[in-house]
Amino acid sequence: MFKHPLCTARRRFSSVANTAVVTLAILIASSLTPVWAQKASSDKSAAPVTAAPAPAPPSTAAVAATAPSALVPTQVGLLSNIPIPAIAAKAWITVDVTSGQIVASSNPDMKIEPASLTKIMTAYVAFTAVKEKRLSLDQQVSVSQLAWKTRGSRMFIEPRKPVTVDELLKGVIIQSGNDASVALAEVASGSESAFVAVMNEEARRMGLTNTVFMNTTGLPDPQHMTTVRDLATLARRMINDHPTFFPYYAMREFTYNKIKQSNRNRLLWADPSVDGMKTGHTDAAGYCLVATAKRGDRRVITVLVGSDSMATRAEESLKLLNWTFQNFETVKLFDQTHAAVEAQVWQGKVDSTKLGVSEPLWVTVPRGMAGEVKTIAKRPDPLFAPLAKDERVGTLTLMLGDKMLLTRPLLVLDPVQRAGFVGRTVDSVRLWFRKKPE
Repeated sequence: MFKHPLCTARRRFSSVANTAVVTLAILIASSLTPVWAQKASSDKSAAPVTAAPAPAPPSTAAVAATAPSALVPTQVGLLSNIPIPAIAAKAWITVDVTSGQIVASSNPDMKIEPASLTKIMTAYVAFTAVKEKRLSLDQQVSVSQLAWKTRGSRMFIEPRKPVTVDELLKGVIIQSGNDASVALAEVASGSESAFVAVMNEEARRMGLTNTVFMNTTGLPDPQHMTTVRDLATLARRMINDHPTFFPYYAMREFTYNKIKQSNRNRLLWADPSVDGMKTGHTDAAGYCLVATAKRGDRRVITVLVGSDSMATRAEESLKLLNWTFQNFETVKLFDQTHAAVEAQVWQGKVDSTKLGVSEPLWVTVPRGMAGEVKTIAKRPDPLFAPLAKDERVGTLTLMLGDKMLLTRPLLVLDPVQRAGFVGRTVDSVRLWFRKKPE
């Protein structure tokens, strides 16, 4: 076949150019090598070159990009033109379950006695044992003298009278039985004190930093303390972690030992959207209520402590639920497959990757303001391969004006393998010539 001289010249030029680029890359890369490394290399001149220069240590900007934001999430209620209602209670909080955001609160970190709200954790630990098959719902339980004699509200279990784990759970949740709480702890862990140790381990795992449990019942103890913020976190974990068992909280009555007792949560009768959660009362704690309702796709939790009567705690809790549902909305911005940002990658087999979140990202805002939410991705630049799936490379922050709503880890959605020697070397040269920001 006839070869035109011009084509041959072009091919020769291209080959020479490619060789020159790689040679230049190696020369520049070697010029960046420290003096001690160059000396060591000269002592081993016969050793073959097997790797491109490693990326430089992360810059101050890169480290800052992966550090937590200094901003503190703003309670959404403060961004609304609708005033926060006056609530007759010592402390209270309202939280959107889907987004996890606090909508509004009063004295959220004040130490308070949880009274029978303690039993939310008692039930949580027991549900976990059932879920892990360490207990079964139909398991027969022997009632101890200690459980039988427990003071306060009762399920009326008796020694030598059969009772199942399922019945004890209903006695704890619906009848608020202190005797049922102790019996449940004994069958799950051998003793109430051992069970309480598990409750406190769970509290630490959930991040309940201001909570200490001393018993399973909520009977007064100087060290038995929590906050409404911690109780809201616990209630949300109960809803999300044990959806199969959560319907126990919507049951209005339960009969055991021929004694029928009604659920003390009056909101189960007052509002059809309310399906939980737990009441509590002691002289020191006052009347307390963790309430939750689901309207459409939204679920809200309210925690209220220190009100003066059963009627007040129900009325004020419903006031908070209505205010939260009516004046705020929760919208989904991303799901776990949708990229929040596409980032350039250096020294990888591909030039870019998608960054996002590990689960659907919802945000709660005042009604009509969803379109004003801004997304800020904070990440290192340059971003080097290799990058593993779900590796954290920064933070994703949602802002409304100059107020931070929430922040989540920014993760790698598509993994990136490290490039070969030539690819890494060429990227090193590109970075060398890259114009630095002024």
